[in-house]
Amino acid sequence: MKKYLFPGLLTLFFVLSAIGHFAEWSATLQFIISAISVIFVAGFLGKATESVSHYAGQRLGGFLNATFGNAAELIIGILLVKEGLFDMVKASITGSIIGNLLLVLGLSLFAGGLKHKVQHYNVSLAGMNGSLMIVAIIALFVPAIFLQSHELPKEHITSLSIIVAGILIVAYLLWLLFSMITHKDYLADVTETNAEELPHEHKPAWSKRQSILYLILATVMVAFVSEWLVGTLDTFTAKFGLSEIFVGAFVVAIVGNAAEHSAAILLAMKNKIGASVEIAVGSSLQIALFVAPVLVFVSHLFGRPMDIVFTAIELAAIGVSVFIAKSITQDGQTNWYEGLLLIAVYAILGVSFYLI
Repeated sequence: MKKYLFPGLLTLFFVLSAIGHFAEWSATLQFIISAISVIFVAGFLGKATESVSHYAGQRLGGFLNATFGNAAELIIGILLVKEGLFDMVKASITGSIIGNLLLVLGLSLFAGGLKHKVQHYNVSLAGMNGSLMIVAIIALFVPAIFLQSHELPKEHITSLSIIVAGILIVAYLLWLLFSMITHKDYLADVTETNAEELPHEHKPAWSKRQSILYLILATVMVAFVSEWLVGTLDTFTAKFGLSEIFVGAFVVAIVGNAAEHSAAILLAMKNKIGASVEIAVGSSLQIALFVAPVLVFVSHLFGRPMDIVFTAIELAAIGVSVFIAKSITQDGQTNWYEGLLLIAVYAILGVSFYLI
C-alpha cells in the first residue's frame, strides 16, 4: 500500500491541478492545488534524477543532479520572465538562495544534530563553497552600487547585466570542472564510521530505460504545473494583499525547493551531513551562478530584457544569509544549535519581508 501512496498522490494532484486550470476554478484554490502538485512533482523529479545518476556514474551523476535539482525553480523563473514579472523573478531567486542557506541547511543541521552530537564534513569543500557565494554576492552588489551612484543609459545597464551573467555562468561551469574532475579527491566527503545506509542507496529504484523515461516525464510535468502555478500568482497576491517580493522570496521559493528540503534533512539524520550541506549550499550556488544568469539571457529571447540589478532589501537578505552560513560551516563540523541559529535568521527575514 505504501509503495503506491506517492504515485497515487502525485497523479491525483497533477490531474486536479490540470482540471482546475482548464475549468478556471478560483485562483486561490488553483494556487493551493498547484503548489501541492509542484511539491510532489519535484519529489518525482528528484527521485528520477537520482536513479539516472546511478547509471551515469558519479561525475556525470553529479552534473545531472546540479542540472535537474533546480529544474522547478528554473522553469518557474522562465515563465515569470515570459510574463514580465521581473520583480517576482528576482524575489524568487533571492528566496531560493536564502531558503537553501538558512531554512534547508538550518533544518538539516538541527535534525542531524539532535541525533548525532557533532557531525563532520570536508572543511576544504566548505571553504570553497563560501568563497563562491561571496563571488556571487559581489556580482550582485556591484551593478546595484554602480547604478545608485551613477546614472547609466538603459542599454549600458543591459550590457552590464549580460556581461556579469556570462562571467557567472563561466565561473559555474569551471566550478563543475574543478569539483568533479580536476580536484574531486580534494573535495571528497568525509566518511563517518557510523553513517547509516539509506534505503536503495546502492540500488536504483528503476531500470536504466525507466529512469530516463521518468526523468523526461517528470521534467514535462514540472513545466506544466509550474505554468499553472504562475498563472495564479497575480490574482492570489492581490487578493491577500501580499507583496510580490514576499510571494516570490518565500512562497514560490519554498514550494520549488520542497524536494531538496526533505532529501537534505533525511541525509543529515543518517549522519551524512556532507551530502546534506552539499545539497543546501550547492543548490544556492547553482541559483546564484547559473539559474539567475540564464534567466537574464532567456529574457532577451522574449524581447523583454531583464537586468541583474537587485533591490537593497534583496541584497541585504542574501548578504546576511551568506555571512551567517559561511560563519557556521567554515570549520567543517556542525551541531543542532548552529542549525537553530540559521532558522532564527530565516524567521527574522521572513517577518521583515512579510511586513514590507
